[in-house]
Amino acid sequence: MLRVAVVGSGPSGVYAAQTLVQQREVPGVVVDVLDRLPAPYGLVRYGVAPDHEKIKSLTGSLRSVLEDERIRFLGNVEVGGEALSTARLLELYHAVVYCVGAARDRPLGIPGEELAGVHSATAFVSWYSGHPDAGSFDLAAVRSAVVVGAGNVAVDVTRILARGVPELEPTDMPQPALGALAASGLRTVSMVARRGPSQARFTTKELRELGTLTGVDARVDPAELALDPAYADPAAAGLPAVARRNLEVLRGWAGAAPEPGAPREVTLRFYLRPVEVLGGPDGRVRALRCERTAPDGRGGVSGTGTYEDLEAQLVLRSVGYLGVPLAGLPFDAARGTVPHAAGRVVRAGRASPGEYVAGWIKRGPTGVIGTNRPCAKETVSSLLQDAGALARRTPAGDPLDAMRAAGLRPVEWPGWLAIEAAEAELGRSLGRRSVKIPDWAGLRGAAGLAQGLQEL
Repeated sequence: MLRVAVVGSGPSGVYAAQTLVQQREVPGVVVDVLDRLPAPYGLVRYGVAPDHEKIKSLTGSLRSVLEDERIRFLGNVEVGGEALSTARLLELYHAVVYCVGAARDRPLGIPGEELAGVHSATAFVSWYSGHPDAGSFDLAAVRSAVVVGAGNVAVDVTRILARGVPELEPTDMPQPALGALAASGLRTVSMVARRGPSQARFTTKELRELGTLTGVDARVDPAELALDPAYADPAAAGLPAVARRNLEVLRGWAGAAPEPGAPREVTLRFYLRPVEVLGGPDGRVRALRCERTAPDGRGGVSGTGTYEDLEAQLVLRSVGYLGVPLAGLPFDAARGTVPHAAGRVVRAGRASPGEYVAGWIKRGPTGVIGTNRPCAKETVSSLLQDAGALARRTPAGDPLDAMRAAGLRPVEWPGWLAIEAAEAELGRSLGRRSVKIPDWAGLRGAAGLAQGLQEL
């Protein structure tokens, strides 16, 4: 029997666990899927926007994997701390696969970024997704918001800000977030990109959705579109199909008449590079200063020396993610990843026996959810090649007993089912469908009721 720990219960971790138990090369593999949170599914639960129910339905396939009798879910287990170091974890298992994602956002690196009202899109997503580590957002005084970025996360936060609360009530968005959005005085949301529309990273489906929101006037400046060398003839420019479709959607927006009486406006701005966050006497953001850019003929942009101030009481940056070091693992700070060779963790230039990585901590924050499947398969293939050597070592005792002896209180699958039941009951009490519990005490309490763990 080969005992493997997978750290992280998002798609990359679940796909790694699934590949391990379904392969036939090495019989008798059992897997513990560990997560710092009491709830599974990673970014599918805490990163996918609540109004994207089709993508969130992926939890059904993830659930079926975690319910496999050869797989055990252990939530509320933090790896890398005093109670459970990476070295200790390797003593408890033949192998460990780290699938811990990329939790840190990239800063803009401009003056004024520290002002109140400037946040990462990551923090905003965590808040409206009910992550127990999330802070709170008071939107009552926000009339104008600026989202910096041109990827799907930027589109997500723009859409959530602009979407009407009645359309969000049927989702599992936490009640405090829904209440804050209901109290918002928001009227305009500007999404800012330093390059042109043909270089935007959002998908056409996400873009089209912005243009179909009830009570929202979606706009784009035709002059900014025309700055893009590929705009006039996307086919001749050799653009990918997604970029051509995006330009088609934006061309339609540019030619459309404004929606009369729309309570909110979403504007996509191109060729604007943020250079400074401007604050008021209260220490809060009042505007984002941007420099107009222009194509440089080499696929990039250069500054023009012309500036524009965009009014904003809220600025959300969405310009990429970085991995976070895990104590006890090597880390490449420049790439935000763990050094590896085909998924094998590399220490001092050599593969570290029994340690592996998959997902964003392995390859960086690239790809879509499905990209994690081949990534996990490559890592598992390396692990299986090493299985003979790994099996010669005998792990120390039952991992669950060792974790409890160290003071940890793992939440097993029945505990997660109790959280689900508690969230369904919370939704019923609010006249909604299932509503997420957004705090540690609530999650642990719900899980503890099922497991009888008073320490929770």
